[in-house]
Amino acid sequence: MTVTAITDSLLEAHVQTRENQREEEEERFNTLSESNNRPEYASFFAVMGASAAVVCSAPRAAYGTVKSGAGIAAMSVMRPELIMKSIIPVVMAGVIAIYGLVVAVLIASSLNDISLYRSCLQLSAGLSVGPSGLAAGFAIGIVGNAGVRATAQQPRLFMGMILTLIFAEVLSLYGLIVALILSTE
Repeated sequence: MTVTAITDSLLEAHVQTRENQREEEEERFNTLSESNNRPEYASFFAVMGASAAVVCSAPRAAYGTVKSGAGIAAMSVMRPELIMKSIIPVVMAGVIAIYGLVVAVLIASSLNDISLYRSCLQLSAGLSVGPSGLAAGFAIGIVGNAGVRATAQQPRLFMGMILTLIFAEVLSLYGLIVALILSTE
């Protein structure tokens, strides 16, 4: 063998060794970054997002049901034939709680080995649907109560009440859409 051939083979062996070392370092770095990206407390934020989704939306849905129910009870004394027609605000208030439950179940289904980034997205999803459900439930309760009582006195106000209830429900739907986008990111 010539000196050039020996030098070339040594150089090639050295380059191969350096490439192997670089690959091992990259693998070690990726393992470390994955463990740093998945700390033990990461799932806490996702659980808080699920809690926020249910804790904020369910009580306001109950508030909307109670306020609308009080209006239905007062209205049924004067116009008992309108009771079934006046149940719409109660149903719409119940849907708000379902939105919070759906997001909480989506978040809870992704808790296994969750990264910190994903966990913060889940927290944001819960905080998106929860407070929007809070506002919508409050609006549905007030509109449902006043609308049902007014409809008993003037039946032509029924469509106006329904439209106002739809606009109040849409507030919660916006939060649900944002939450679904965030939780499936």
